[in-house]
Amino acid sequence: MFALFRFPFSAMGSRCEVRLYAPGEARASARAQAAIADVRRLDAKYSRYRADSVTAEINRVAATGGAIDVDAETATLLDYAETCFEQSDGLFDITSGMLRQAWSPERTTLPEPALLESLLARVGWGKVRWNRPRLAFGVTGMEFDFGGVVKEYAADRAAVICAAAGFRHGLVDLGGDIKIIGPHPDGAPWIVGIQHPRIPDAVMATLELSRGAVATSGDYERFIEIDGRRYSHILSPRTGRPVQGLAGVSVVAEECVVAGSATTIAMLMEERGGAWLEEVGLPHVFMDGDMRIGGTLAPGFSARTGAS
Repeated sequence: MFALFRFPFSAMGSRCEVRLYAPGEARASARAQAAIADVRRLDAKYSRYRADSVTAEINRVAATGGAIDVDAETATLLDYAETCFEQSDGLFDITSGMLRQAWSPERTTLPEPALLESLLARVGWGKVRWNRPRLAFGVTGMEFDFGGVVKEYAADRAAVICAAAGFRHGLVDLGGDIKIIGPHPDGAPWIVGIQHPRIPDAVMATLELSRGAVATSGDYERFIEIDGRRYSHILSPRTGRPVQGLAGVSVVAEECVVAGSATTIAMLMEERGGAWLEEVGLPHVFMDGDMRIGGTLAPGFSARTGAS
């Protein structure tokens, strides 16, 4: 007889949880703690706030326009980031994190164009020379931010750690980015509610997932307000300004890292985001700036929408 055990924790600035079905709590706890430890390992390894992180080490080299050899795991993330850059026509760019300097939460006025221009001069994957495992910078003062891929990558890894130990029913939830280990023991799907971007405590859509992953991006959890107007935390590497067009988007994919990068790309594409997701064929649901809900969810994922 299986029981559901839940193991909440905090990591990557989010409320997280591992849920596992098991005959007893001890075995489930041991495996969940192994998965949680790996999430926290990745949190520390790629944190932009820690001086001993890989991100900090890369950015110290980037500041001088130097070069550095990276480990295999980091190289894999850089390969993926490069693919996302190419498939998004340059919109998904892990060098754009420094634009936050112009859009800090404390800001009460719009940034000066000169500030944005100075920051944009140091943004652009095209200014980086990547030849695995060597990473070289052609412009001084650049910065990397792995935040667009590492949380979803961590969710995928945590799920694999659980599945490799024989767990077949459960999920990993890292701040709303969810990777399914397997359905409930009776085969029923997990019910995932997608938060309404404009109405607190309301649900924009409900998904039923027996496999795969779902990730969500939007302007409703992290944003700043200036003169009564909301500005998203997602910043365009072309203009240096917050994106507009979509209030929120959720994508379903086999891997959480794919779902996560797709949501970010869709947000960066602004009004074209929904059409782009249709083109690449990923199941999704979104809300635009006029609070209209759209999207397409694939039967292969046992998913459906229901707005409320």
